[in-house]
Amino acid sequence: MDTRYSLQTRRRARGAVRPTYIAIIAVFVLLAVGVWFLILKPHQELLLADSGGHPSTPVTAVARATPPPVNVAGMDVNQLVDEARSAMGQQRYLAPAGNNAFEFYLRVLEKDPGNKVASDALRETFPFAANQAEQAINSRDFGEAQREIDLLAKADPTNFTLTILRSKLDAQRKTLDQQQQQALDQQKAAELAAQKAAADKAAAEQVAKQQAAQAAQQQSTPAAQGGTQSASATQPGSNAGAETAAAPSGPTADAVLVKAAAPHYPPAAVRARQQGWVVVSFTVGADGKTSDVKVVDAQPRRIFDRAAIEAVEHYEFKPAVRDGVPVASARQQRIEFKF
Repeated sequence: MDTRYSLQTRRRARGAVRPTYIAIIAVFVLLAVGVWFLILKPHQELLLADSGGHPSTPVTAVARATPPPVNVAGMDVNQLVDEARSAMGQQRYLAPAGNNAFEFYLRVLEKDPGNKVASDALRETFPFAANQAEQAINSRDFGEAQREIDLLAKADPTNFTLTILRSKLDAQRKTLDQQQQQALDQQKAAELAAQKAAADKAAAEQVAKQQAAQAAQQQSTPAAQGGTQSASATQPGSNAGAETAAAPSGPTADAVLVKAAAPHYPPAAVRARQQGWVVVSFTVGADGKTSDVKVVDAQPRRIFDRAAIEAVEHYEFKPAVRDGVPVASARQQRIEFKF
């Protein structure tokens, strides 16, 4: 009887404890939900408002006018923090120069090295700013990309993301240099082919003219000889003068380019994507070599002059001929520099 009563008492006690456990668990769940909505979520929203968005949201260019530079030197810490937060809201993490969040926060740390707001903001916003620097690299704005990477390095010089960004920047620069070099090589090949075709055509025309002149001389020689003999028979003593008049002269021709040299595109002009032309005057000697090369006109001036002069100095010509004798002659040529 006593044992049965004891078992029933324990069962009733366990049945009463279970609702108590459930109530305690429900209280903890409600407290956790309240902490999330009342403390954690507002704190995250505040951080996101300062940084300009959620980490999963890609940084995009904002279609607005570029803000003018501000007088950073004349601001105190609070003003700098306000300007930095405004820049964060507009996603001006690294640009424009002189009016961006990173420069404002770095200036705060210069004035107040222990400022936690600035140091926390720089650390939390670093991924967004690195994404902006990567966009500058992809758009091949290398000068701006280098400035933004240097600004990131001031905020966190040991961050591994800087190594990745610098590697991407170097790779893009090398790719652009290779593309420009390929374009130059193709241009040089096309110019050489065009010059060779023009030289071959001019040489063919010159040979045809010489052959026609020789044929005309051969046809006129018998008639000239007959006239000389008749004059000798009627006017003794005039044979020498007739022979001199009938003596054929040698061929006459202008200088012909037989070997051209492609000008070397100045590296500075390649980087600046500059194009232009140069007109040079020079002398083709009796040996076919060029000399006295001078710039007559150029656009733009002094950018391509040296390259044009050096190219013409390596030209080789078939010299001009007067009465069958090679002679020196003067020439002018326009040299184009294009991509």
